[in-house]
Amino acid sequence: MPDTSTQLSIQELLYPDLPCFGCGQGNDKGLRLTSYPLGGAAADGVTASFMPWPEHDNGLGYLNGGIIGTVLDCHSAAAVMLEAERRGWPPLPGADLSYVTAGLDVRYLRPAPLHDPVELFAVVTAADEPQMTVDVELRFDGKVRARATALWKRWRPRT
Repeated sequence: MPDTSTQLSIQELLYPDLPCFGCGQGNDKGLRLTSYPLGGAAADGVTASFMPWPEHDNGLGYLNGGIIGTVLDCHSAAAVMLEAERRGWPPLPGADLSYVTAGLDVRYLRPAPLHDPVELFAVVTAADEPQMTVDVELRFDGKVRARATALWKRWRPRT
């Protein structure tokens, strides 16, 4: 994981006031996920660490699947927004973001801990102006606990 002590996250840099529950820095009651680029190229991916809260219990002492889905979705958003920024694809007139989630196919592979930080990794696997695809994983103790493929479409506001 990169040194994040002096670096702004992708969320803080590209959409600092967004009120999204998962990644919005403008939501004091949200998860406020912070993601960081790996390496120098967009293809290197993005990473994050997330510390679950006790309220994220699935009832059996593990991380709730809905919270897992949320952080996978929001972490993939960071990869997409960074890719859009690097390619010069800003939000279209009337849109708050360049892209929105069009699909999220989540696979839960093994339980994720509730009392330890988990790591997230996402990489854009296909990108063109109308849509992007991202592979994203939640890892703990060197093992993938959940993985998803996220489909993002260009946000084209309707009038």
